[in-house]
Amino acid sequence: MKAGDFFGRILWGDSQTGRRAFEQWLAQPVDFEDLTGPYPAPRDARTTINATARVSGPGTFFRRATRHLSFEPSRGGWWFDRTDLPDCLPTEVSIRNVWTTGRIVSNIVLRSGPPYNYVRMVEHIIALKVGLGIDDLNVLTDSGDPPLFAEGSRRLVDALTTAGIQRLSEAPRYVTVGEKVSVISPTGAFLVFEPWDGGDPALTIDCAIHFENAVGRQRVRFALSRLLFERAAVARTNTTAAKKLYCQTIGRIFADIRNLGYTRENILVVGRRRYVNQPRLAHGGKYLEPVWHRAALDLLAAVALIDRGRFIGKIISYKAGHALDVRMITLLYLQELLTDVTARVLSGGA
Repeated sequence: MKAGDFFGRILWGDSQTGRRAFEQWLAQPVDFEDLTGPYPAPRDARTTINATARVSGPGTFFRRATRHLSFEPSRGGWWFDRTDLPDCLPTEVSIRNVWTTGRIVSNIVLRSGPPYNYVRMVEHIIALKVGLGIDDLNVLTDSGDPPLFAEGSRRLVDALTTAGIQRLSEAPRYVTVGEKVSVISPTGAFLVFEPWDGGDPALTIDCAIHFENAVGRQRVRFALSRLLFERAAVARTNTTAAKKLYCQTIGRIFADIRNLGYTRENILVVGRRRYVNQPRLAHGGKYLEPVWHRAALDLLAAVALIDRGRFIGKIISYKAGHALDVRMITLLYLQELLTDVTARVLSGGA
């Protein structure tokens, strides 16, 4: 395959940069592959949970405070409702409400209405929308600072699955891209979105990362299933030992990171030649925790920002992050590139 065919229509970025990145991606081996998984949600029914589920933990940005989340059954999408702001309306999980993707601490922040009605680090929560196949949910939070857990998002997964997932009477909507499209950053990171092939509804992910440290090159390719997502949900955010030291020293002069709740238990710290703490998700002689975090939590969070229906098709991600994810989803909306394929899916395919 040639680079031009691979990228399809480039929505943002330089084709020359893309060509060099394509060659690097092509040469990177796949460390894990499973293309057999069933789609997380039932084909013909929207879903929510059966009962309220609650979790608590230390704050992500204010580690000395205990933060609480309550998940409640709903109809009509995903919403964050800040109970400490009773005069503010809930914020829909939508690309329209993304405020920023952070600077020193990379994360997706949602905001609507007044500037203080925001929720930070939402990606580890909203990824559950896609990974567990839950279409409708209200998330009540007592601050804009969600809790941080030593098990990645696994405690959230356990809370929702224990509450039980129920089918609703309404049929779901399905969307895909009308053609292959891509975005390419100046650094050579890229995202490619490909249309659904007309078979069973599925979301296939091919995710590769490449760091000049102990993480090195990692790549996973899979058809999203609930079981696979549940296994990957233990993957923690990773950071370099140098950045962790920065946050604990010079970074303390900045309000954003002065009280950051990162510890050796709830993040993976990576040195130049080795991991500082014990990594997870070993496979084939490698610890794939960093790439699983990127694929299952960060990338699926970007897909969750699509509020027009369940996205199906194929996504290829190479060295990308939140900023590029958000740019891609924004461009899909701005250029009206999402196509409704509900009738085809519900009738059985092509």
